Amino acid sequence: MLSRRHLLYLAGVSLARAQDTQFSTSVNVVNVLASVRDSKGKIIHDLIQEDFTIQEDGRPQSIRYFSQQSDLPLTLGLLLDTSGSQTRVLERERNASYEFFEHILREGKDKAFLIHFDREVELLQDLTSSRKDLEAALRDAERPQLNRRSPGGGGSQGRGQGRGGFGGGTAMYDAIFLAADELLKKQQGRKAVVLLSDGVDNASKTSIGGAIESAQRADMLVYSIRFADDGSRSPVSFGAPGIGRGGRRGGRYPQPQTQRRVPVDGKKILERISQETGGGYYEVSSKLPLDKIYDQIEEELRNQYSLGYTPDQRNGGYHKILVAVKRKGLTVRARDGYYT
Repeated sequence: MLSRRHLLYLAGVSLARAQDTQFSTSVNVVNVLASVRDSKGKIIHDLIQEDFTIQEDGRPQSIRYFSQQSDLPLTLGLLLDTSGSQTRVLERERNASYEFFEHILREGKDKAFLIHFDREVELLQDLTSSRKDLEAALRDAERPQLNRRSPGGGGSQGRGQGRGGFGGGTAMYDAIFLAADELLKKQQGRKAVVLLSDGVDNASKTSIGGAIESAQRADMLVYSIRFADDGSRSPVSFGAPGIGRGGRRGGRYPQPQTQRRVPVDGKKILERISQETGGGYYEVSSKLPLDKIYDQIEEELRNQYSLGYTPDQRNGGYHKILVAVKRKGLTVRARDGYYT
């Protein structure tokens, strides 16, 4: 019987061979999650439908559905960078993540999963409402040999000798792609992932554009947290994808291209990913430690507005969305667009 690791690997091979697979979605109502803060960063709770405006491709749209998403179920993923550059900060990441799951996950109502990535991408814990299973998976994140966990909590055969410990590359874009396309695309309701990394990718098959597109297609918010151990390596990446691994089911993976060595600004990469998917970007510092960042993300996820509209035109491709509020001094955070 094939282990979960081998199933993941075979699925990845299949994805890598798929070329130019087209996504097609029939859109009737476009739903957009938005959070609003004032100039001091305080969450605004008291807005009504008439306070918002939406444009699609520069054309005003009529908001047909409106609600405050404070208590609806949440599907959440944690994408944890365990490459060599993160080894010295991994313990702090794990400890803060324990507390985050403890606070935000309502057992029986919310679900979460855990993916870690270095030069490969691995699902440590599938979607579950169990804090216990998630905490056990977080403990596994530092081990050379890991046990795979299914939704029922049962383990399977470890990875074996496929990676050989930390280091050797970072497949961050592949992790985003797989979280969106393999785990969250078919889920309903509010969906988000927290991405903990320094933002440097040098081993992915997919590009940053492909990762962002997959998140947008899955209606997945990406909250990026840059936790950089700047003494561990120089910010240099191979500009083309490497050898990462795929996910559980079908989907699309772009073909690897010729590698070239180029400087990479991890901060700008993470900022772009979050901005275009409707999440937020944070950077760990002495003034803003990781646990405080998690508090801010939790507050935002519990205080979102849901806006729905029917587009006035039905054209295929990418559609730019602009959500704004009429009240002055407020900042809206929402995804940049969607695909049909």
